[in-house]
Amino acid sequence: MGNIRQGGTVKKYKKGNITAAFGTDLFTHGSTAIPNLLLKLYKHLGISDTEMMLLIQLFRLRTEEKIYLPAPSLLRELLSGNEEQITGDLESLVHKELLKITDFFDAEQNLVIKGYDFEPLFEKLSEVWACTKVKENETIKKLLTDGNMDSYKALNLYTSFENEFGRPLSPMEVEQIKIWSQKISPVMVLEALRRAVLMGKHNFKYIDGILLEWEKNNIRTPANIEEYDRKFKTKQSNKPGAGARLHNDKKSDKKSLIQSLYMS
Repeated sequence: MGNIRQGGTVKKYKKGNITAAFGTDLFTHGSTAIPNLLLKLYKHLGISDTEMMLLIQLFRLRTEEKIYLPAPSLLRELLSGNEEQITGDLESLVHKELLKITDFFDAEQNLVIKGYDFEPLFEKLSEVWACTKVKENETIKKLLTDGNMDSYKALNLYTSFENEFGRPLSPMEVEQIKIWSQKISPVMVLEALRRAVLMGKHNFKYIDGILLEWEKNNIRTPANIEEYDRKFKTKQSNKPGAGARLHNDKKSDKKSLIQSLYMS
C-alpha cells in the first residue's frame, strides 16, 4: 500500500490506486484564477514571461497559502530562475509600478503585515484594456465605412445588431455583417436578424443559415421573402392535420413558420 500525507494524517491507498490519490489531491488543492485579460495583455504592460510566471506564483501564494510577502528563497523553489533573477524581477515589477508593498490587516492574527499589493497592476491593466477597446472601435468604424456598403446603411445595420444582441460587436462579427451586405441588401440582413431574434437565436450561425437558404432559393427582396413564405405556408396547410393549427395567433404562426423553414 502507498501512504499519502494529508493535513497531518496518513491515508493509506490500495496498491494500484495512486491515480485516485492524485485525483483527490488535484481536486482538494484547488486552483488559482488568473484573469484572461492579464494573460492576453501582459506584454503590453511591459511584463516579461519570467515576471508573468512570478506574478502567477505570487497570486497562488496569496490565495492558497496566505503568504503576502514571500521571500526570494521561497520563490526560488517554485520558479526555474535563481534567487538573483527572481529578486531582479520583483524589483522590476515594483519599479514599473505594477507592484507595491503595502500594509495589510490580518484579521485572524489581529495584526498588520506587509505584502505585495496587486492594485497598481490592475489599474495599469484597465488602462491598456481601454486603449485596446478604442483601437477596436476604430477598426469597426473602418470596416463599416470601407468597401461597397453605404456608410449610413452600414452604421444603421451595425447598430441594429448591437441593440438586438445587447452588447458591442467584435471586429470579426462586423466583418461578417459586411460580407453579408456585399452579397445581399442590408434590408435582407436586417430581416434575417429579426427572424433569428424571433426564434431566440442570438447568434451569427443561425442568421447565416437563413441567408444561405434565401440565396439557395434566389430570394433577393422582401417581396421574394413574402412569396416564399406564402408558398411554404400553403404547402404546410395542405398536409394532414393542418386544420388544428388554424387557431394559432399571428405571432405564434409566424414563429412556427420560421421554425419550419430555418431551424436545423
